[in-house]
Amino acid sequence: MTDFDHALRSLRVWDTELPVFDPRTAPADPLPLFHDWFVAAARAGQIEPHTMSLATVDEDGRPDVRTVMLHDADERGWHFASHATSAKGRQLAARPDAALHFYWPAQGRQVRVRGRVTTGTPEEAYADLHARTTGALASALVGRQSEVLGSREELAASSAVAWERASTDPDAHAKTWTLYVLEPAEVEFFQGDEQRRHVRLRYRRETTTWVRELLWP
Repeated sequence: MTDFDHALRSLRVWDTELPVFDPRTAPADPLPLFHDWFVAAARAGQIEPHTMSLATVDEDGRPDVRTVMLHDADERGWHFASHATSAKGRQLAARPDAALHFYWPAQGRQVRVRGRVTTGTPEEAYADLHARTTGALASALVGRQSEVLGSREELAASSAVAWERASTDPDAHAKTWTLYVLEPAEVEFFQGDEQRRHVRLRYRRETTTWVRELLWP
């Protein structure tokens, strides 16, 4: 058995006491429940609970996925940001349907969100970028996300220039920086159970109302 095989088979899932989730107590709208679960994950010590997987589809219909940061979750939807010229930005422009996935193993919980993605205003994109750290601004100013990189030295030189600009001109803006909002059509909450009787509660939008339904695990 290789080190990989041994490591893989030695792992255990949810080696902790899991919370109990009674779907009968869930609110009519998924947003308050997401807020509650997010706060609970943060208080339980979950590392980076605001990270999420974003799945899109490219021009050939092939799925693509990466980890991004949640910037907000409100009545409009789930917010994140990136360059419009990045791979994800081009994919969303061509096919604006996407999915998000949160995994919080500290509590054995997952949240899945599916829906259509729209873009915010330029003013919202500017406010989003400048609500973040100097390092985040510097990274955005470097730009060229997903393009082929010739060498690490090229990146280091561009990054140094961007850090200098971000430090001396905190109002600088990356014109391709875009705020995206995923308006949910479906939101699923998954609560793990030690006996594998997992609870899956799906909210499905029908016109202006939400339908709640349990799913087999």
